[in-house]
Amino acid sequence: MKKINYLGFLSLLSLISILGWKSGNTGLYGFFGFIYFIRYFWVSPDELFLSNVQKSATTAFMLSMVSLVPFMFSCSVFYNISAAIPMAFALSFVVSTVAFTFVLMGLELRERRGAEE
Repeated sequence: MKKINYLGFLSLLSLISILGWKSGNTGLYGFFGFIYFIRYFWVSPDELFLSNVQKSATTAFMLSMVSLVPFMFSCSVFYNISAAIPMAFALSFVVSTVAFTFVLMGLELRERRGAEE
């Protein structure tokens, strides 16, 4: 019996970019980057894969928590305080999402390179 890889469901967030296309809100086009995660529907979630996801999620979470304070400070310097808080949280979310993706890609490349040698 094949298990469902739930990481593939992150690709459904790319559907939000269609709303940006329909409404003309170009800020929603960034969600199209989540289409990368559609490839995980065809990856079987074994122990090494789950370990790699856990490592990359831990790194992304810690980076999000560490980056929130500097983003909060820098956004409050350049913007008024009512716009600084949502912008800091959005930047922290972007940093954690990008970090998760790149760390997971790096771990998968290392795994693939180790299997070839």
